[in-house]
Amino acid sequence: MKFNTKTIHGGQKHDPAYGAVMPPIYQTSTYAQTTPGGHKGFEYSRTHNPTRKALEDSFASIENGKFGLAFGSGLAAIDAVIKLLKPGDEVVSTNDLYGGTYRLFTKIFEDFGIKFHFIGMENADKVEDYVNENTKLIWVETPTNPMMNIIDIKAIAAISKKHNLLLAVDNTFATPYLQRPLDLGADIVMHSATKYLGGHSDVVMGALIVKDEKLAERLYFIQNASGAVCGPQDSFLVLRGIKTLHIRMQRHCENGEAIAKYLKNHPKIEKVYWPGFEDHPNHEVAKAQMDGFGGMISFVTKGSDYDSAIKIVENLKFFTLAESLGGVESLAGHPASMTHASIPKEEREKTGVVDSLIRLSVGIEDINDLIADLEQAIG
Repeated sequence: MKFNTKTIHGGQKHDPAYGAVMPPIYQTSTYAQTTPGGHKGFEYSRTHNPTRKALEDSFASIENGKFGLAFGSGLAAIDAVIKLLKPGDEVVSTNDLYGGTYRLFTKIFEDFGIKFHFIGMENADKVEDYVNENTKLIWVETPTNPMMNIIDIKAIAAISKKHNLLLAVDNTFATPYLQRPLDLGADIVMHSATKYLGGHSDVVMGALIVKDEKLAERLYFIQNASGAVCGPQDSFLVLRGIKTLHIRMQRHCENGEAIAKYLKNHPKIEKVYWPGFEDHPNHEVAKAQMDGFGGMISFVTKGSDYDSAIKIVENLKFFTLAESLGGVESLAGHPASMTHASIPKEEREKTGVVDSLIRLSVGIEDINDLIADLEQAIG
């Protein structure tokens, strides 16, 4: 089954009760049993829910996995992965990553005795320098948020397998339309399904996808025991979003490319971060492991500072100034004061997240309107 068909049919069955084409919203907390333990596969909705199960099967299908798990948020999904570890374990993580992930790692799990190494992974050979007998997990974002760095998943997977480590990849920016980390050797794929998978800025959700049955069993146990699950209404919305993922991503990519090229040729723009440019670091890696370059772009204007960046994002009309990304509407953000404010200034500036950086999530509107909006805002 090809990807465009998987988004609609992958892992899906018509409802057995009445043949409903779309999985019904099973808005129930519990299920009737004929005898203690005698049920039809569902007993309590924290553990299982038919609508959530349909979504989790879709997650597994589009990422070429075998097991999918849906959580109440992307951070809840990451939380479950780190709960695979124990005090004294160490994690090698991308240094340019979502601020909420950094906050979870440093403000929550470091207090439980887990050590994190935040490093640049653009050169995969450097990763092995941080691996020791206590290392249990490598955490990767690619493309990274917000600097759009590209990390070679296959090369990192070789290191993880050499040292018997788990490799988890945050695939939120690329989506499985562009990149499938499990096929490249990753053990766990994570998504903030709030973003492109849902696609309409109307739900908050996280996802994990794996191939290994034993690993899946451990994660299902954590999901059930910790209880950070999503509800059936949200499951229905994200499942509906996935059905148009392929056509939305096609337009996100087309618009993203057009805007990246427009910004690069703009006389007032100093630097544009987009992996589709031939001079982008690891562009060849991106070409090899991705089927396109996505709709996420970051840029800095010439001679800009905090105030000038704020003025630009406040003057945009079609690009809405807001947190998040991946919706059908275009969004603009100021990472230093929004998505990455939880990272100390000196740490985020090491990775390029300066006060003048602006991040765009390019939507699916008419490209001429989006370019005109940027033109009037930049001036």
